[in-house]
Amino acid sequence: MARPIKKTPEIWKKEILNAAQNLFLCKGYEQTSIADIMKTVGGAKGMFYRFFESKEEVMHLLCDKMFFENNPFEIIKKRTDLNGLQKIKELLVINQSDTKRNNFNLQAMSILKDTPILIAAIEANKRVLTPLWFELLEEARKDGSIKTEYTKELSEILPLINFWLIPTIYPATAEEIHHKYLFIIEVLSHMGLPLFDNETAVLAEKFIANISEKGAKKQ
Repeated sequence: MARPIKKTPEIWKKEILNAAQNLFLCKGYEQTSIADIMKTVGGAKGMFYRFFESKEEVMHLLCDKMFFENNPFEIIKKRTDLNGLQKIKELLVINQSDTKRNNFNLQAMSILKDTPILIAAIEANKRVLTPLWFELLEEARKDGSIKTEYTKELSEILPLINFWLIPTIYPATAEEIHHKYLFIIEVLSHMGLPLFDNETAVLAEKFIANISEKGAKKQ
């Protein structure tokens, strides 16, 4: 009888992440336990803790993984038919059209109540997204499609907007979240970044509705 193939640590880690991703998408993050994940991969719970500290860490890693697998900034760089502002608007469309990743991000709202997870997410956004936003904003400023002297400041603020809208971090009713969204539109436009046309506004409204449904406090 052939001996079973021994899994390497790399294989174990990959299988755990894949199983968690499938279960989170099918059952939901809150409804999936570590035991469910390890039952899927055929291992004991102790094996999970060899690689991860918590289910929250797995969700955080999966959100990062899904972003880099379908990075909208890399996709938009290839669009030579668009000016800078058009690229920014198309970026928002691509980002909000990624339903699987958006589903994950909505489920991840609950783990951002954990301070270390929130700090790690903010640090990751600052490290990864701010330089990408700055490059795109500078392109738009140089080609004249936006008129602003605040590309550096905008590149730092844009990755933080979602955190401000998330009601598990800043408790708010659905009406208050929508009012924040209107405030963002006005402020960005005043700063020389008119992001919202009919298409992007519809997607933004859908995003606001989703996060409100998921975590807004009751009136």
